[in-house]
Amino acid sequence: MYPDRYSTEGYHIEPEVEVAPKPSFFTKILHLIRETLETIVPAILIALLINLFLAQATRVYGQSMEPNLHTDQRLIVEKLSYNRYVRQYLGFDGPQRGHVVVIRIEEQNDELLIKRVIGLPGDVIEIHDGQVFVNNQPLNEPYLSSVTSGFYGPVTIPPLHIFVLGDNRSFSNDSRNFGTIPLKNVVGRAWFSYWPAEQIGFVE
Repeated sequence: MYPDRYSTEGYHIEPEVEVAPKPSFFTKILHLIRETLETIVPAILIALLINLFLAQATRVYGQSMEPNLHTDQRLIVEKLSYNRYVRQYLGFDGPQRGHVVVIRIEEQNDELLIKRVIGLPGDVIEIHDGQVFVNNQPLNEPYLSSVTSGFYGPVTIPPLHIFVLGDNRSFSNDSRNFGTIPLKNVVGRAWFSYWPAEQIGFVE
């Protein structure tokens, strides 16, 4: 028996499908902007957080840290362990004698300098007879290639300050000139050299 030609029984009828209108050019642009912002904004925020609290890149200018660091050498500066809030709550020590640090000099338009920590709060610093003395004891400085000429001190480092010198003592603008550095002006520790390729490695 054949189905009635006027009946739908026995036949499959496709339901009508509504065709969505194509998005306008303006809608496409808005969608592209939204996707771009969703990608870029978090990346920018993460980069800012890293730069503010964790690490930043810097460049060596001049010869004050030779023979250990050279002009145009690129370094990564570790900032977390020097952050005063992190030190307070996690017990990090902050700057230690011998660390190579990046400091900010307020009196010189917030210029950033790279120097080595020599004196800590309460230390008495003197320079004479070609050597640095800390608390009347000669400081062992295997990173130097020449003696420390001249005379300085004695000077007592005040609380929450450090005393810094360049490794190239004859060509360095350091605490002998601008005095001790408040801990709040220590940006971080020079941690790793990443350029040029032959100088890749940890900063000592």
